[in-house]
Amino acid sequence: MTADDATLLETDRLRLTGWRAEQADDLLRLHGDPEVARYLANGKPWTAEQAREAIALWMQLFQTQRLGKLRLIRKRDGAFIGRAGFGLYPPTGEPEIGFALFREHWGEGYATEAATALRDWLFRETAWDHFIGIAARRNTASLAVLGRIGMLPTHTEWAFDMDCQFLLLNRPAA
Repeated sequence: MTADDATLLETDRLRLTGWRAEQADDLLRLHGDPEVARYLANGKPWTAEQAREAIALWMQLFQTQRLGKLRLIRKRDGAFIGRAGFGLYPPTGEPEIGFALFREHWGEGYATEAATALRDWLFRETAWDHFIGIAARRNTASLAVLGRIGMLPTHTEWAFDMDCQFLLLNRPAA
């Protein structure tokens, strides 16, 4: 990720930008919300230190692998509404799509819009031939988003301290 707010990807309603270290408070507001956090790794709200560490990791991941979670900025008013992007799933090193939005933006189609753009970007701009998605089995909204972008369920397992559904999307045949 760049050290500024340059637009890295754009959709009809969103700009996806990099992070700056001083934006950790934005991420803490998002991941610190117990309703948002209940579907994220271990289901607990983040601390300020976790937010700072995540941003540093995402910035480094973008610089080295062109992956990482990006800020979601609504075009019409410049509001920060969440984050979306790719991490690397530690056990396998595969790109893993993920997203989180503030509660007031749930159900507005932003997650699907961002995930669609990220899917298309990954297959257009990188050599990755697939990516995975992981969502808590009880998180029906996220599972629906992953299904809408074409991901198919592969298996369930205990991951991130919760019962998770794993999904896969392969690069379309040329």
